[in-house]
Amino acid sequence: MVRRLTVLLALLLPAACTSGGGNGTTTTPADTPGEIVVASGRDVTGKNGIRQQLIDAWNRQQEKEGSNYRARLVELPGSSDEQRSQLLGALQSGSARYDVVNLDVTWVPEFAEAHLVRALPDSAIDTGDVIKSVADTARWDGKVYAVPFNSDVGLLYYRRDYLSEAGVQQTDLSGGLTWDRLRELIDSIEGHPPKGYEKGWTTQLAGYEGRTVNGIEAFASAIPDFALTNSSGRYTATVDQLTAGVAELRRRTEPAYTLDNAVHSDETTSLSDFAAGRTAFLRHWPYAYRTLYQTFDTGQLGVAPLPGRAVLGGQNLAVTQASERPGKASELISFLTGKESERCLLDAGFAATRQSAYVDDGVACASARPSGTGPKTTPSASPTGEQTDRMPRDTAGRPAYTGAILLPALQHAVQRPRTPLYGAFTQTFDAQLGPLFGSSPPSDAELAKSLDRALRRALPN
Repeated sequence: MVRRLTVLLALLLPAACTSGGGNGTTTTPADTPGEIVVASGRDVTGKNGIRQQLIDAWNRQQEKEGSNYRARLVELPGSSDEQRSQLLGALQSGSARYDVVNLDVTWVPEFAEAHLVRALPDSAIDTGDVIKSVADTARWDGKVYAVPFNSDVGLLYYRRDYLSEAGVQQTDLSGGLTWDRLRELIDSIEGHPPKGYEKGWTTQLAGYEGRTVNGIEAFASAIPDFALTNSSGRYTATVDQLTAGVAELRRRTEPAYTLDNAVHSDETTSLSDFAAGRTAFLRHWPYAYRTLYQTFDTGQLGVAPLPGRAVLGGQNLAVTQASERPGKASELISFLTGKESERCLLDAGFAATRQSAYVDDGVACASARPSGTGPKTTPSASPTGEQTDRMPRDTAGRPAYTGAILLPALQHAVQRPRTPLYGAFTQTFDAQLGPLFGSSPPSDAELAKSLDRALRRALPN
């Protein structure tokens, strides 16, 4: 009997040592050497974009150290909604062996609640440097599940030359403006419409996430401290609040001021309409800054904070639950989200997640070389000898608007609802707002009551 107990204890003790003791620590199995696969959406900085360049820089570092690990970036096709479905399906079924996933900030609660990504130590986020509003997107239920990679926020782009031609004296709107002032400026332009001009402004109102974003921006602007859900993801809005939000969205999108095509537009379409001169104003994301300045110069184009509240976007990197290399995957994430990498992302046109990228000239991008940021002696790729990247930059090489406009916009941005049921929320919110842009829109109160009923079904307590 004693011998049998001894054998049993011998079998149990190793398990007890590796599963945690009184101090709550856990010993995880060693990583399996090999390839770390990073799944992400499209890189808006183009082919061989800055994300791939940072992955390449990490691989060079691993090769130099004699490591048996390499990282590979996989870009998922389709829209943001389609990418979410692909990631959910792959991780739930195990059909794809992803180690790191680049999650939209709204997906973090859903992937965390479904146990598809691992909880990370609090120290994974450098709270002394990462912008607070951005850092908050990586947490759920009191835990860190991801690390902010690149951020996003709504901005207002405008045609300074249109304002000048209309007799507007002050064409620098970088200090900000209200929606009422925006309408006044549109009225001035329509008194002297440029060739090809159609309406005052455009945005993304097609039936997808863009409509949700525009709706949340209107709702948050109309109601101080507005939130559709609480910290647990439960629906908390009232019909009165929704009525005020619908009224603000209706006011912003009045046909007299809004391009007709806006109700069918996504980011690509709205950007094209603005670049073609059909509108004087455009609500868009930071990456449009670089794109538009390839066509316009500083006398033609300006950027300003979005009037009212702007929605926070962006992507966060998380380690999958199924990864066989979680330790090394976390190291890769630390590299990709470090100070130098964030400065590289900013220089390339993304919104960086760290304050140091915007204010510390001692932080420079050496691991990668975003287009247009090299030394002035670098030969141009243009056959005419002209610079191929015309984006205005400050003396330290950052996009010129980032310190005065982009950083404050990120610091004051609002989040979309934080809920594991975000997919159900955005589909419901988008569909319910659709009639507002139809031929016979309901009243504010009618639409708000319908929206309230639908959201209570989509986000049950």
